[in-house]
Amino acid sequence: MSASKPRRPSRPAPDLPSHLIARAAALAAVRGVFESGTPLDAGLAGRPEWAGMEARDRAFARALAAAVIRRPGALDAALSAVLDRPLPETALRARLALRCGAAELLILSTPPHAAVDAWVELMGASPESAGFRRLANAVLRRLKGRGGPLFEQADPLDDLPAWLAARWRRSYGEGAARAMAKASSVAPPLDLTPRPGEDAAALAAAIGGAVLPTGTVRREGIGLVEELPGFEAGRWWVQDAAAALPARLLDARPGELVADLCAAPGGKTLQLAATGADVTAVELSARRLRRVEVNLARTGLAARLVEADAAEWRPEAPLDAVLLDAPCTATGTLRRRPDAAWAKSESDIEALAAIQSRLLDAAFDRLKPGGRLIYCTCSLEPEEGEAQITAFLERTPGAALDRVRAEELPGLGGAIADEGWVRTRPDMWPGEGGLDGFFIARIVRAP
Repeated sequence: MSASKPRRPSRPAPDLPSHLIARAAALAAVRGVFESGTPLDAGLAGRPEWAGMEARDRAFARALAAAVIRRPGALDAALSAVLDRPLPETALRARLALRCGAAELLILSTPPHAAVDAWVELMGASPESAGFRRLANAVLRRLKGRGGPLFEQADPLDDLPAWLAARWRRSYGEGAARAMAKASSVAPPLDLTPRPGEDAAALAAAIGGAVLPTGTVRREGIGLVEELPGFEAGRWWVQDAAAALPARLLDARPGELVADLCAAPGGKTLQLAATGADVTAVELSARRLRRVEVNLARTGLAARLVEADAAEWRPEAPLDAVLLDAPCTATGTLRRRPDAAWAKSESDIEALAAIQSRLLDAAFDRLKPGGRLIYCTCSLEPEEGEAQITAFLERTPGAALDRVRAEELPGLGGAIADEGWVRTRPDMWPGEGGLDGFFIARIVRAP
């Protein structure tokens, strides 16, 4: 959805009733994503009411906003069944409010009377949308019966920006692209990486989950993470099952000199530190580096933190191993970060690929002879994965691909390409709840 002309968002009337505050925050964040590409979490945190909201209200606001951002095409298809004609392009707040109301009814399964009454009231809370209040009442009351089937039948590729859907079709084929889009259109499970020595089966039982073949503990529904057993004791950290694979494949050993480049938010740093390696985490953003510090403190693990451009940073001595999780379009993480699809454009891929190339050269240069490098991105775009490594190997004497073996990735042998690198996709592990899309390659430097 795009407006014909960006407009300054109008704020709802002050002193909203408590049952509208989380919804108002969700609506504002959704508008920021579609109108200006503002990241979802930044849009929520920037709301003046956010700091005073209870944890459950924050969780609801994020779940609602994420649902709208994941399924815009399907929600619009459902609304088309009960709208005589589309709302004008200038009625952006009203159109997005209808999407939010539809998401509550069709995705979050909020009781109809509560969802309809709330969105009718919120529609009237701003002069920008007050004129559509009666329309909202009529549309949302009819939606579930008439629009529900169209929502279920909608093509998941229509939920993506047109440029991204076209790219996935070209890169993966129609069937795989649709399967990837469908897997990306649902809320993700909660994935936890247990600290080494923790009983994964006991943790899974305590949270009502299961242990995946690669050791990740998973349960359906994220909920309030801070309230789960073992959080305060630092016995685990949140990390998608695919995001846990790069550090696993690096196989850091006690006493080795290891660097985690572009380290925030820190899950891979924690994995590396837990091996007993001497770990340096390098991150350009001071704010994001602070997140790594907080995660280390909670888990009782240790790593050296460096605020620097990873391409410019140089260690005191050549390294045994480097993990580079390079900045990317993040199109493999749309289940968890649905706004990523709308915050980027196709032109960003070339710019990010240039950054990845620079970082990759620098990371390899930091290795000692015989050292090893993991390059990974959470992107599904070949320019940020397969093509990046192919070009690197062609231009870099002394670099060789170290093929990943099936026994290193239990249950994910199908993710290992013929070339020996790894490509996970959202539609893999459908019975277990899917996983993020990642590209991972392991490189060794000649002795």
